[in-house]
Amino acid sequence: MSARLLQMSGVVVDLLYSVAAVPAPGEEAIVDSFSIKPGGGFNAMVAAKRAGMDVWYGGALGTGPFARIVREGLNQEAIPFLRPQDTERDQGCCTVLIDQTGERTFIASDGAEGHATAQALSQVTASGFDWTLLSGYALHYKGSCWAMQDWLQSDAPISNLVFDPSPVVSALPADALEAARARATWISANAREAAILTGITDPVEAARALASEIPKDGGAVVRDGRNGCVIATDELCERVPAYPVTPVDTNGAGDAHLGSFIARLAQRSNPLDAARYANVAAALSTTKKGPATAPEKEEVAAAMNRKEAV
Repeated sequence: MSARLLQMSGVVVDLLYSVAAVPAPGEEAIVDSFSIKPGGGFNAMVAAKRAGMDVWYGGALGTGPFARIVREGLNQEAIPFLRPQDTERDQGCCTVLIDQTGERTFIASDGAEGHATAQALSQVTASGFDWTLLSGYALHYKGSCWAMQDWLQSDAPISNLVFDPSPVVSALPADALEAARARATWISANAREAAILTGITDPVEAARALASEIPKDGGAVVRDGRNGCVIATDELCERVPAYPVTPVDTNGAGDAHLGSFIARLAQRSNPLDAARYANVAAALSTTKKGPATAPEKEEVAAAMNRKEAV
């Protein structure tokens, strides 16, 4: 029986623009292509699912044209959602500008996924799941921050919480951030986010510092782009090299790493092996355009076998 992941972070709709360059103020971008797809919390769920995990969506789902796109995406990936639909709001959206190097720039506005009440959260029972995923975005939105903080500080059973502080980490309310860190079994952050959390710019030392505040059965992962990632627990602190690819779109790569890492841990891989798998999955995701491009586990296994054969 597969392990079960509960995603508590919101799904948005990504408006994806491939541009020659991100425009300066007052200028207009030259757009090469455009698409609309589910993104945000959707990406990590897809990655975990393709790595062999069963996944449920515990965030909000609104009503409207963007919400229909999200619902269709969830249905296509066979990811059930657990809360009643929000009939007052559509889903939020994120404009993503992807330049010719594959780097991305975001402008986001929240919708239903940015609203949560204690009553809504009480309808989601985390005790039936093996792992729980929470993004800093859920603590950033004014419509969900305080309810999420109360949930984290309550005696609600939350199994193996993985906290992803997200790019808005520096804007999170201090009490909400502390509540998430106190409940986390694992923290997964990129190098910039880890530096903000710890005040340490070196990714290895930042990972070590984050892991020092985590219970014995957990740790920290610091994602470092082309340099791979750093994995730290109470027993180890080691850099795991990246899998070499030529990226065309880095949008969603961090989420691909996050979901893949959780899925491999849930399948009882040791943290180092889980990080190696996640590095390959994240790298392969950047070779395709789109936010939710995590590879199937067979593709990752084949890539890992090729690397070992070299």
